[in-house]
Amino acid sequence: MLDIALSGEESWPAEADWRALAQRAVIAAFAQTPHDELRNAKVCVELSVKLTDDAEVQHLNAAYRHKDAPTNVLSFPMVQQDLLETLSNSDDGEVLLGDIVLARETCAREAEEKGIPFADHATHLIAHGTLHLLGYDHMNEHEAEEMEAMEVSALATLNIANPYAAPTGDQVENG
Repeated sequence: MLDIALSGEESWPAEADWRALAQRAVIAAFAQTPHDELRNAKVCVELSVKLTDDAEVQHLNAAYRHKDAPTNVLSFPMVQQDLLETLSNSDDGEVLLGDIVLARETCAREAEEKGIPFADHATHLIAHGTLHLLGYDHMNEHEAEEMEAMEVSALATLNIANPYAAPTGDQVENG
């Protein structure tokens, strides 16, 4: 069973149902991985999504990544990648997969720069963060291509355009 805890949505724009959006993004990301079985396992797999602001994300980024600047999304995995396969056999009752934290101002600015809806960009970032919790990364070109392909597939199931496609004429390239 998958349990997604969402917090901070009251400080984000009321344009979206953030709880439903987070649920859809997480499930879409899970479905792209061999770990999709965890969504229906006997063990309760928990993850949290926190919607916050640039100041809090900058503080977390400085404390945990030694980068004193805000970023769009941070992921804090709680389960080692090599243990993910064993979770569906666990009888511990519940497992905390990890935390995903999004920065409102950075997400909004990036969405505007890309000329895409804020909610679509946040969905992408939650899917991206979920893949990090499931052991995926983008530290080298091969990993980045694999992770991006999963993100694109996950977003396509939600009718969201490929975030890595070349911008159209009315979009500003993010540099």
